[in-house]
Amino acid sequence: MDKLRIIPNLEIKEDFVVKGFQYEGVRKIDNPKIIAEKLYKSGADEIIFIDTVASLYKRNNLFDVIDYASKNIFIPVTVGGGIKNLKDIYKLLRAGADKVCINTHGIKNKQLIKDASREFGSQCIVLFVQSKFIEQEYFCLTDNSRENSGLKVIDWIKEAEQLGVGEILLSSVDRDGSNQGYDRKLIQKACSIVKVPLIPHGGCGSLNDILELIKENKSLNAFSSSSFIYELNYDVKKIKNYLRKKKINIRYE
Repeated sequence: MDKLRIIPNLEIKEDFVVKGFQYEGVRKIDNPKIIAEKLYKSGADEIIFIDTVASLYKRNNLFDVIDYASKNIFIPVTVGGGIKNLKDIYKLLRAGADKVCINTHGIKNKQLIKDASREFGSQCIVLFVQSKFIEQEYFCLTDNSRENSGLKVIDWIKEAEQLGVGEILLSSVDRDGSNQGYDRKLIQKACSIVKVPLIPHGGCGSLNDILELIKENKSLNAFSSSSFIYELNYDVKKIKNYLRKKKINIRYE
């Protein structure tokens, strides 16, 4: 099994990292450059930047942050929000992003996923799934969780794999910001059918939540968190020390 990656997810609105509950009622946290550098220095393996209003305003506003990260943060950076076409992907990669994650426009135009994977390589394309449990089914939400696509999560994950995505960032809208633990049922379902790396996100509230997630899903080699890492004052090393003591195969320097 590959060494476990810890990947903080920074949701950005205008010039601030923000955090809400179920992607609503956001509060400002701090400047994304400051937070990203703290996370890098404390041992984060990768960082995800999501422009939370990019789809709404039909643009991505993270180029300044990407430029800063490419010069000061020497770990892989994934960027998402408002990616509509191959030109948008090209601009983000050229600006310094290592990978891009696509949600809304990948669902609205599935050919985008296929074309992007062929043009830039699957390793650059991350599928971002915002999942919500509705009437006994998990559905994919779009537009930063404002719209229900009507597409079932498991169906979309299977299809997106065939289209060529290299990773899947699976976020539970129901658990987002709740600190009540990951949606274990959702993650187990996804792990049972995916072949590409899966990155669970949403709901982490304790070190034990992470440990149980990894123990239950042996195929996982990554996880993501936002609120819990903020509560630890960005101390990723604390998470790594805990997991190392529990004999988890973690990246450690």
